[in-house]
Amino acid sequence: MLKTYKSSCKQNITRVSLDQYVPKVELKEYLKIKDTIYEVDSKAENGMTFSRLLNYKYSDTLKKMDPDHLVALVTEVIPNYSCLVFCPTKKNCENVAEMICKILSKEYLKHKEKEKHEVIKNLKNISNGNLCPVLKHTIPFGVAYHHGGLTSDERKLLEEAYSAGVLCLFTCTSTLAAGVNLPARRVILRAPYVAKEFLKKNQYKQMIGRAGRAGIDSTGESILILQEKDKQQVLELISRPLENCYSQLVQEFTKGIHTLFLSLIGLKIATNLGDIYHFMSGTFFGVQQKILLKERSLWEITVESLRYLTEKGLLQNDTILTEKGLLQKDTIHGSEEEFQYSFHITKLGRASFKGAIDLAYCDSLYRDLKKGLEGLVLESLLHLIYLTTPYDMASQCHPDWMIYFRQFSQLSPAEQNVAVLLGVSENFIGKKASGQAIRKKVDKNIVNRLYLSFVLYTLLKETNIWSVSEKFNMPRGYIQNLLSGAATFSSCVLHFCEELEEFWVYRALLVELTKKLTYCVKAELIPLMEVTGVLEGRARQLYNAGYKSLMHLANANPEVLIKTIDHLSRRQAKQIVSSAKLLLHEKAEALQEEVEELLRLPSDFPGIVASSVEKA
Repeated sequence: MLKTYKSSCKQNITRVSLDQYVPKVELKEYLKIKDTIYEVDSKAENGMTFSRLLNYKYSDTLKKMDPDHLVALVTEVIPNYSCLVFCPTKKNCENVAEMICKILSKEYLKHKEKEKHEVIKNLKNISNGNLCPVLKHTIPFGVAYHHGGLTSDERKLLEEAYSAGVLCLFTCTSTLAAGVNLPARRVILRAPYVAKEFLKKNQYKQMIGRAGRAGIDSTGESILILQEKDKQQVLELISRPLENCYSQLVQEFTKGIHTLFLSLIGLKIATNLGDIYHFMSGTFFGVQQKILLKERSLWEITVESLRYLTEKGLLQNDTILTEKGLLQKDTIHGSEEEFQYSFHITKLGRASFKGAIDLAYCDSLYRDLKKGLEGLVLESLLHLIYLTTPYDMASQCHPDWMIYFRQFSQLSPAEQNVAVLLGVSENFIGKKASGQAIRKKVDKNIVNRLYLSFVLYTLLKETNIWSVSEKFNMPRGYIQNLLSGAATFSSCVLHFCEELEEFWVYRALLVELTKKLTYCVKAELIPLMEVTGVLEGRARQLYNAGYKSLMHLANANPEVLIKTIDHLSRRQAKQIVSSAKLLLHEKAEALQEEVEELLRLPSDFPGIVASSVEKA
């Protein structure tokens, strides 16, 4: 009885807490067609009711610049409240931001003028004096774009400025709708499309869900701009239920299941067929299996996946599954004997598992590393960079052939030899650049990976994302993602090689390359950036001030650092010194262990063996 009472009290407390601390924010949904705004109303016959006409005076010139009346909609909200404008593409984000600022009154420049100037100054500081010309024009008006083309530092700065109310309007892509906490008083959807695809209900709800700020606003508004031709499709969109949620384990030919099974067996969570099958029965996919794959039972899918991993050489099993007839169409469950068939992971499987290598690429990686041993070019980093360029990013790459040919022509003979070893000739790139027909087939993935390797190679030499972005005509955000992906994959390849003795030659090389890709700065700054809280800009400040090594930082006086380094707080200074001391201590301990190991008498030393025999 006491237990029931406590449970009841707990439920009541939880209910009161939720009502008290999570205020409800009303969200009003609107649709805009031409200059008329309709409110979404599920009770109305066609799903919407007339709300109002836009009252904003447009000249003929302004109508051509802003046919969707975006300025009329945003000026009802900004600068006192925040507003998000979702656009179909990245380029459209930038164009819309510029267009709005061309029409906005000069009065908007005065709103939080000093704070906006500080935002521009900070953007320049994190980008070595560089500033996007679009942002340079829009930020003084309190407007900025937000999409994947920005670097992570730029995004963070702009998001902080928006949250603080310094920026009042973001033009953004749909990626901002999920995972970024940037609410607004009003959300405007520029069109019912993401790129060229029509909106899905869950995408629509994610976007409009940004409207309404709990604890700040009592209401939020969303306005979807549409053309007459899309009216019926939009009305169907807002009235239909959300799309169902399905397990992703069967995506891309059950790749997810293969990875899951390798992890289960590698971690020894489940090693026999019965345990693996029972594990699968408890997954979300196991519950949905009859919906997702009607033609095959869960037992068949489990056995097929294990057979695939065995045939790939990632798993071993004493019993050959095909000979035992475990996969028969009328079989729903295996026998008791079959349930006991156990699996263990092979060296290749453990390497793939420890390195977190995508199983779709583990064969390719093994072949590439094996081929690299035959003629690894060590006169430059290019060959090693190629081996650590992510496979999945190559499929998304669309090389600019003129830039490709120009970069190829600037390579040294040794670097060009790397391309020749991979099967990519200067003649091939030249013909692609001039638009000539090519008879000889060359692996597209290799060509694309090599192009991305050129980008990374140039970046490591110049360490300036802005100049590389301009040189390859790529968004700086994309280049940063490529660099981050390559650093992660380089670490994965290192772990892969550590498990396979035949690839020992790569290990030390990959350790150094991973550091360079992770920090992507001049070599002398890398030791400083190992310290907690020290990024590129701070590392450069410290280096220029004479703190050129871990020993310098470990012995530094925090009070002197504060006076020497601009914008360094006392807390940050103390953190830098203590982190440097800790790192130095760890390195000293590692060296001490190495010394003790070198001085230790070998266990197989002849004298020791002889004396042990005499004692016996």
